Amino acid sequence: MDKNHSLDLSKISKELIVLLEIIKTEQQHDKIMSFKSELYTDLDWDLFLQLASHHRVYPKIYSMINKLEEKWIPPYVFQTLYRDYKQNTFQMLHLSGEMELVSKLFTENQVRLLFLKGPVIAAELYGDISLRTSKDLDILIPITSLEKTEKLLLSIGYVKEETPNVLNEWKWKNHHVVYFHPQKKIQLEIHWRLQPRPLKEPEFNELWEQKRVSNITSYPVYFLGNEDLFLYLVSHGARHGWFRLRWMLDLDQMLRKGLDIKKINKLLNKYQSNHIVGQALILASQLFKTPIEKDLINLTEVKNSKKLAQNALDIITGTTSLENIMSTKFYRRYLFSLNSRIQKFFHILILFYPSSLDAKTLRLPKPLHFFYFPLRPFLWAWRKTGKSK
Repeated sequence: MDKNHSLDLSKISKELIVLLEIIKTEQQHDKIMSFKSELYTDLDWDLFLQLASHHRVYPKIYSMINKLEEKWIPPYVFQTLYRDYKQNTFQMLHLSGEMELVSKLFTENQVRLLFLKGPVIAAELYGDISLRTSKDLDILIPITSLEKTEKLLLSIGYVKEETPNVLNEWKWKNHHVVYFHPQKKIQLEIHWRLQPRPLKEPEFNELWEQKRVSNITSYPVYFLGNEDLFLYLVSHGARHGWFRLRWMLDLDQMLRKGLDIKKINKLLNKYQSNHIVGQALILASQLFKTPIEKDLINLTEVKNSKKLAQNALDIITGTTSLENIMSTKFYRRYLFSLNSRIQKFFHILILFYPSSLDAKTLRLPKPLHFFYFPLRPFLWAWRKTGKSK
């Protein structure tokens, strides 16, 4: 990576540096021995565990230190990592079983579905479902199948998370709906878009044509094609400020395995994603020493990519919750900066679309809901004054 794309890494804690170095030992087996005496002295192991959990990389960390069999790791650290690793293995097996059940149910009822993350990409990228974490199953379906999908999930015990809705705001401001199974303790996110508007993305039929089938279940389970998955993971990680290193580790695995550069460039030009892919490549190279193919290096030179990468690094080095980060002005400005000019225009337009907050501020009969359009700026200003409480 060109030195002009080097990031300011001064805010990275010693504990996070050790976390990154352990992950990188898979590619550099002797590296950990050379810096052990320098970095493992006076290490805050509780913070180290907190970071491993926060970034959802503890399965990978456990698998690496288990191979190294080093004595410099306190027993309680190793035991904690092993406990979490074991719990995650059970969770991924649990999700795998449900993934197969849902796939069979939907397919037999003529609902096409693509699994976006979870056990399928854990197996695809790491070769072992126990090496990646997932708290739920993300499923993409055509928007025309939403009603049928709801009936199917309710029939097998899932409960839909109710969300307020004014003038069908969900079509414009949301991209998925959540279902939860009280007995199985499994959450499903049913997507009709990969990302929220106004981000540009492929149609479902395009993604379906490039689908792959997973080999971890006996019944066919479909997931995204390699290059579609890459672009989705980049967009998802960028939108969340690469809050968890797990997403960056996924990209590291994909880049090391290799991509079809022609397909990538075609997708990038079509969906205006050069700047966020440049951001991802800079971060991966700086944090994981991910090798970047020469045909992709030019993406790191895209205007604004380095600034986006540095802003994301400020989010990565924090340990606060995603909900707290998303409520900050810094994050909102960062999110806005991910959009192209035309996307920024549509982003602003969407802000003027009424929301359930407007209905809470001023309750109108349903036939008069169209008045929320002209009233929205005034209702927003009223809420900001705090007088609406």
